[in-house]
Amino acid sequence: MDKKLATTIGASARVARGRMELTQADVAERIDVATEVYGRLERGGMLPSVQTLLKLCHELHVSADELLGLAAQGAPPSRTSEAPPPTPERPEVRRLLRSVRQLDPAQVKLLGLVANALTRR
Repeated sequence: MDKKLATTIGASARVARGRMELTQADVAERIDVATEVYGRLERGGMLPSVQTLLKLCHELHVSADELLGLAAQGAPPSRTSEAPPPTPERPEVRRLLRSVRQLDPAQVKLLGLVANALTRR
């Protein structure tokens, strides 16, 4: 493994994740890896596969050049006709959504009723 490259990719991913106000768990879920694996990637303990690198670029809204340390940090990524990135959800909302995804349908229905009751206050 090229330790310098792994460190560069990890640091670039951490900066991009911070700009988007995402947690490591948020990014890990979006790129379909375990949170522990993503944490190791950010610490420079591993190199991502090409497929994972592409997913990172997409989810963090950065170019591969930026992640690989070939472009100036903070330089706008080169995109032609891509829509602007969505407004990020608050961290507590993302955590709640991760929890809700693990519930069975009856529990989701009950949670919906509770949420409706809370919003009518």
